Amino acid sequence: MFINERCQIRASAGWRAVIYGGIALWHYAATDRTEEAYAMVSLVERSLALQKEIAVAFGCDVRTVRRDQRRYEDGGLSALGRPWGYPAGKARLPESRREAVERQKAEGKSNREIGSQIGISEKAVRKILKRLGYKKNVVEQLELPLGKSADSKLSGLADVTSGVSSQGAENAGESGEGGADSKLSGSGKNVTGYELSASLDSDPGDRRVDRLLACMGLLDDAAPVFREGDKVPGAGVLLTLPAIARSGVLETAGAVYGSIGPAFYGLRTTILALIMMALLRIRRPEGLKERSPEDLGRIIGLDRAPEVKTLRRKLTQLAGYGRAIEFGRELARRRMDRHGQAMGFLYVDGHVRVYYGKRRIPKTHVAQKRLCLPATTDYWVNDKLGEPLFVVTEEAHQGLVKMLPGVLEEVRGLIGTRRVTVVFDRGGWSPKLFAKLSQEGFDLMTYRKGRFRHLPRRRFVRCEAVIEGKKVSYLLADQRVRLKNGFKLRQVTVLREDGRQTAIITSREDLSDIEVAHRMFKRWTQENFFKYLLEEFALDALVDYSTEPGDPERLVPNPVRAKLDAEVKQARAELEHLLAQYGLAVTENPERLRRTVRGFKIANAGAGGRIESAREHLKNLRDRQKRVPARVPIQSITEGEVVKLAVERKHITNLIKMIAYQAEGELLRAVEPHYRRSADEGRTLVQNALAATGQIKVADRELCVILEPLSSAHRTKALAALCDTVNADAVCFPATKLRLRFEVKEAKSTGRNLENQPAQPSNRTF
Repeated sequence: MFINERCQIRASAGWRAVIYGGIALWHYAATDRTEEAYAMVSLVERSLALQKEIAVAFGCDVRTVRRDQRRYEDGGLSALGRPWGYPAGKARLPESRREAVERQKAEGKSNREIGSQIGISEKAVRKILKRLGYKKNVVEQLELPLGKSADSKLSGLADVTSGVSSQGAENAGESGEGGADSKLSGSGKNVTGYELSASLDSDPGDRRVDRLLACMGLLDDAAPVFREGDKVPGAGVLLTLPAIARSGVLETAGAVYGSIGPAFYGLRTTILALIMMALLRIRRPEGLKERSPEDLGRIIGLDRAPEVKTLRRKLTQLAGYGRAIEFGRELARRRMDRHGQAMGFLYVDGHVRVYYGKRRIPKTHVAQKRLCLPATTDYWVNDKLGEPLFVVTEEAHQGLVKMLPGVLEEVRGLIGTRRVTVVFDRGGWSPKLFAKLSQEGFDLMTYRKGRFRHLPRRRFVRCEAVIEGKKVSYLLADQRVRLKNGFKLRQVTVLREDGRQTAIITSREDLSDIEVAHRMFKRWTQENFFKYLLEEFALDALVDYSTEPGDPERLVPNPVRAKLDAEVKQARAELEHLLAQYGLAVTENPERLRRTVRGFKIANAGAGGRIESAREHLKNLRDRQKRVPARVPIQSITEGEVVKLAVERKHITNLIKMIAYQAEGELLRAVEPHYRRSADEGRTLVQNALAATGQIKVADRELCVILEPLSSAHRTKALAALCDTVNADAVCFPATKLRLRFEVKEAKSTGRNLENQPAQPSNRTF
């Protein structure tokens, strides 16, 4: 249970621990009320959490926290304990009084009426009902007349059936169906499969009634109610809704997380807002400070979009479930069902995220900087189109050889018994791993690592072909090779223009040599994907500053062994230097003075002694090196608790950015037939379309978005064609029956036909 962003409670085997910043501050038995009260008081006194946050996390009232504070101030730790049994000197409540309260409450009387008849206070009646397990019936409370308020905005609560907005009535179904409860929760689903919902607010620009219902615990998620307006910034981002609907991200989130309500900004609104933020290049929640909440709210059908603290709190709440891996797995399974033909080739590679904070986390090699820095590695799996399928985050940096079996185990769970080709770089080179992958039903394709015998130029043949609509040409040589472990594979060698040779190893015998080269070189689509997400979506942005306990038994390089390795290397270099000097002296030996080897040794006894000492020193170092293990548990070399960066929130944001990238990719493929330069400027066009300003209109069960023209006529024409393609999908906005329809406003002509214009008289005087 998360108390706040940095503080949490963990329970295991009847024990509880209060952890702050990855450090356990208190631990106690779950039945120890005194220690629990002391933990709550200490959190408040140290300003680690607010009273309200503590009360929610520990399952008590705020008054209980304040009462424990007063007791601790007056009597110390002993005052927090409560003696067993009924309080001494306090009169017991007769059983007949409990029965009378229960009987009168069943008759529908109010707490005040019951108290006046029995002779006790209303507060005492509430306590009795609480002990008896009485709970309010939500539907019954909704049917109660709430009375008219002086504020017209709240007058809709006077009659539940008359306060539903026009859009809300369309969302809930045909008029006359269902009562108050059905109008709140919605009836039926729209064509995209999302649960329909309705709103009690009549003004889309003021949703205070729905916010009140959320505070009362009667609303899990605010229904989308759109407000018409001109020049809404970012209205073009609604073009991605068909792609988002096809991805099933909202349905999957509902199935995995259930609900994060009661709340005005529920699960559906939170997920949709995060995706829209990514598409609008709001890279972090803090970026919302630079945007108008009202303008962003228009896009998602609310009066205001969630702001920084709200969104961070929702992310923390989602991370508290610990289901990000399951969420990503379900999204990958849905994409596999829709794009199974693109999964014949899967590209696997690791992306290193450098950490610049103060925490001590494992280091790894950063290729761009050629240094070992604190970092976390994410392993991405992309399909043959270069689009992401799923991501795995690991705290251990054991290289692609160690991580690839676990990643492919996830792949096997998605694709079943189907055989696919896994493409990776030299980091995964391992003949032993190749044999294992072949036994498990995977084909492989990678670059050959290390030195290999170069082929003569006459062995290479020019090969040309058209693959996926693109003409490719290579100088290739095809042969069979045997690796060190005896495993036989196919090697396709590419001769570059500069004379270098690149060897590609594969187990695919059915592919032509030019297709093998093309598929291997297309691995750069994954590198381009990383670069694009870094620049456009801030892939490496740190969204969570908290840590969590790491595996203390994880094996890491032994620093003592590393020091010995350096000493052995230095001793070997010194010995080689002495031997080189001794050999040079042999070549320069004057034979007329020392004709025999024995005479030479006698003359150079000092040099020989130094060589023997160096050999003995090297032998001793090697003996010590053998006795020291190369890897040891990290706990043995780390002071304090072993921690790692919290990965749950980062994993969720990675999945959100993955969905946003996939939605952009679908729009890119839709606009390709209508835009000649789509290969070079296609994503730029899509970005401009998503950021376009537009007019929002609601009429005849349609949500019409009229976009402003783009910077040039050919771009505007491509945008109009894209709108026609999206309109053909006939997708409704999630949780509504409003069908999306897009148009492009006609550009105003600024040019003048000077050829047909009459000549204007000149007023100039010469």
